[in-house]
Amino acid sequence: MTRRLNWLALSLLLLVGSVSAAVDTFEFSSEQERDRFYAIGAELRCPKCQNQNIADSDAPIASDLRKEVYRLLDEGQSDEEIVDYMVARYGEFVRYKPALNRETLVLWFGPLFFLLAGVLAIVLLVRRRQKVAASAPAAELSPQEQQRLDDLLNKKSQDD
Repeated sequence: MTRRLNWLALSLLLLVGSVSAAVDTFEFSSEQERDRFYAIGAELRCPKCQNQNIADSDAPIASDLRKEVYRLLDEGQSDEEIVDYMVARYGEFVRYKPALNRETLVLWFGPLFFLLAGVLAIVLLVRRRQKVAASAPAAELSPQEQQRLDDLLNKKSQDD
């Protein structure tokens, strides 16, 4: 039993030793450049993770993108030029906030369209139900039907 535990412990130690996260270290000339780097990293989406920005992702492609952003910053390019370079290379998907143009109209206005369509559908359903309720005759019994109902109820209560 202890032999199995020793093997298990040894296996776990070997696995833990092989798992390591890559940490990017970059040297910045100023605090402003560091802020720009992190702002751009937060604006760009990791192509592999799709739900994380490149600053938070541990994916190898995100590490490559961070290195590329650092290189472009070091070359003195503006934030817009760096983002444009990434968009040209990876497509509009790499941006968390895509630019408003003909190709991205659905991204920007699609949710609003579906919201308005849903509100319109609800309004039409409510109006239709109101019309049906208003046009339906009142559920009143004629005197003969009322008398027959009373007779049936009296007969039922006498039987009990």
